[in-house]
Amino acid sequence: MTYPHFPGGPGPHDQRRSRRRRYGSVAALLLLGGAAGAGYHFLLADRGARDPQVAAATARFERFAGAWEDGAARKAAAYTDSPDAARSLLTSVMTNLAPSATEITPGEGEKERDGEVRLPFTVAMEVPGAGPVRWNTQARLRQTAGRWTVEFTTPTVHPKMKSGQTLALKSRATRAKVLDRNGDPLEAASLVGTVDEATGKGTSGLEARYDARLSGGKGPKKSLVIVDRESGRAVLSLTAVKPAKGRPVRTTVDPRVQRAAAEALSGVRKKAAIVAVDPRNGHILAAANKPGGLNRALAGRYPPGSTFKVVTAAALLRSGMRPSDPADCPKYARVDGQRFENQDLFTLPDGATFQDAFARSCNTFFVDSRDKLSATSLRDTARAFGIGGSWDAGVTTYDGSVPADTSDNDKAAAAIGQARVQASPLVMASIAATVKNGSFEQPVLVPDAVKKKYRAPEKLEAEVVGDLRKMMRATVTAGSGHALKDLPGEPHAKTGTAEFGTADPPHTHAWMIGYQGGSDLAWAVFLEDGGSGGADAGPVAARFLKNID
Repeated sequence: MTYPHFPGGPGPHDQRRSRRRRYGSVAALLLLGGAAGAGYHFLLADRGARDPQVAAATARFERFAGAWEDGAARKAAAYTDSPDAARSLLTSVMTNLAPSATEITPGEGEKERDGEVRLPFTVAMEVPGAGPVRWNTQARLRQTAGRWTVEFTTPTVHPKMKSGQTLALKSRATRAKVLDRNGDPLEAASLVGTVDEATGKGTSGLEARYDARLSGGKGPKKSLVIVDRESGRAVLSLTAVKPAKGRPVRTTVDPRVQRAAAEALSGVRKKAAIVAVDPRNGHILAAANKPGGLNRALAGRYPPGSTFKVVTAAALLRSGMRPSDPADCPKYARVDGQRFENQDLFTLPDGATFQDAFARSCNTFFVDSRDKLSATSLRDTARAFGIGGSWDAGVTTYDGSVPADTSDNDKAAAAIGQARVQASPLVMASIAATVKNGSFEQPVLVPDAVKKKYRAPEKLEAEVVGDLRKMMRATVTAGSGHALKDLPGEPHAKTGTAEFGTADPPHTHAWMIGYQGGSDLAWAVFLEDGGSGGADAGPVAARFLKNID
């Protein structure tokens, strides 16, 4: 028999010892007078100890109680005179309440004139959603054929219950919904999250973050009630819980864009994410994840690979380079013994420009251009895109990291989005949005929960922004973003293939980021261990944009 511990009460071993003391033949010595020669009287500790039949009946009850505590309804019912009725009701109660702990404590038994033993007892439970509940009731035991049996009735379980009734839980609040920007219930599962059916508490996503608001406040979410077993109708509330009504959480998600993102990922076999934002205000229009669960769209941490070349290009433009400047693009570039190479070892012909190197995503050009950058150039330029700040978006986000370079090799790798550069798909969508808008607008999902939006400490020069726009458009018309070439809306893009892990050859994440020149939409497509940015992420991005139209 087990005795789960309840806060403030005795532990299992203390409980067992106290029960042995209560029903053992222990005498107490009581001094009745202070005068010399006064007599001493020996009194028994309790009335139960005077009568071995009460002790035997109590011991039998403890077997019944122990089985009940363990949720073994059939075993508990075997100690009663109505096994079928006891098993049915105990099963109903324990199933409905699903307590995480149950403790049944007998009181002092009394022998009645008819030979029965009346035994009061306390039931204490820790019930998910309702918290600790406790009630007092009593059992009657009769000796039949030399064995004590619990006379089972419905009030044995709870004194206020009548035949045909059981115990159950009732929600104290009408839980509100997470809404899209149109005020309709949001169907993006990885954003919304889940609610524990037993406790009524949000356990993930926005349901967890805004649990108190959605559920109508903190505290127990459910009350203990007596219900009619046939109809399920509550007939009496046993715990006083103030009714509450939750308030909805309204997000910026555009259901049309969200559906387009989800449909674009439907045929993808890799783990993947698509994020879309409004460049004007940072509103998150879509955040789709495949599979659900981890919200990699907003909180994932990955090397961005060549999509980070938007930032590197901005740093080079700030240093004085122009998109028309000559650009060498050999197969390899070496930095202190470390070899960097282009995907598939491609090269660019003589006469290639900085814009060509960007559009075709030439790693060796960017690696060899590192001397134009200081140890903090990439970090400082990244700040103009909001990277590395602390974003207050109304949802958990990973806001990126671009540390200052510690070596020449570190700078070379960072220039192509490797080394210690980390970003989420949201960060990369925001980079594209910053180019479209001309300045950084912090992404936001739940506007009325945002206390203070992050402001970038630096701003991109207008000439730099203009050049980046031309280069991202060239990526679509004459570069690695060719999967979008025939789409309307003047898509601008940058592809990325990011190495990770220690395998040889290395595994790669596939990226594509971009924005629509003719509308207020910026986006990022990410395929975890998904291959090539242009060849693999590009077609997914194309499906996404087609689905919106």
